[in-house]
Amino acid sequence: QVQLMESGGGLVQPGGSLRLSCAASGFTFGIYSMHWIRQAPGKGLEWVSGINSGDNTPYYANSVKGRSTISRDNTKNTMNIQMKHLRPEDTAVDSCDGYNLGTTYWGQGTQVTISS
Repeated sequence: QVQLMESGGGLVQPGGSLRLSCAASGFTFGIYSMHWIRQAPGKGLEWVSGINSGDNTPYYANSVKGRSTISRDNTKNTMNIQMKHLRPEDTAVDSCDGYNLGTTYWGQGTQVTISS
């Protein structure tokens, strides 16, 4: 059974930091590119960041570039994103997903709220 489980969300003050984690099981994690997708209240899905399966090349949306670092550990089937200098507009449900050759797996998401 495929499972993607996000953790690390919560309430953070503006300017703060947090680390989101994604634990995967039930598929060959190492051959999937992994991504963070978020949905802010009342808005559509936004791709945030991704990391390649082979060479671990990271990619970032302009909205988080310079404030985020994505990583993965294929030995533990996990992916993380470290985010800093958080802003109220970063408030969203953040989900991880895995993609390979037309197949996408999604997690349920974790709530990130940036507020004072």
